[in-house]
Amino acid sequence: MARFGDLSEAEIAHLQSLDMPVFAGRPWMTGPPLSQRRIAIVSTAGLHLPGEPTFAPGSGDYRIIPRTSPSGQLQMSHISSNFDRSGYQQDVNVVFPIDRLMELEGRGEVGSAADFHYSFMGATPPERMEASARELADLLKKDGVNGVILCPV
Repeated sequence: MARFGDLSEAEIAHLQSLDMPVFAGRPWMTGPPLSQRRIAIVSTAGLHLPGEPTFAPGSGDYRIIPRTSPSGQLQMSHISSNFDRSGYQQDVNVVFPIDRLMELEGRGEVGSAADFHYSFMGATPPERMEASARELADLLKKDGVNGVILCPV
């Protein structure tokens, strides 16, 4: 994780100048215990399977990653030069903890892992992702997901 002390003055100024959305209220819900939840992973690591299109600069779309996909086959096409890939190169679970989720499912600590998981590419203006995020919310509902692991990268 980068800290301000690790960044140049220009990068710090850029990050501090970004608009932050303001939300009316707090969207928070209670739900069943973790052992009864169906969990999906949503990452912004720019991950996809071999043969799928890479992410383009400013892309607001996402890729679907079936739970049966071997984690070792996931590829990253995140374009940000500020993103440190060394953790991902050692263990994809740093940005997409699918193996850890399956272990939790196997031990009964989570109800089940979703059939599908998702990756966006970070470094994209949030307004370009809104339509895709709404579409993704519908897919999560259809899959019965009631818990999400968000992995911002």
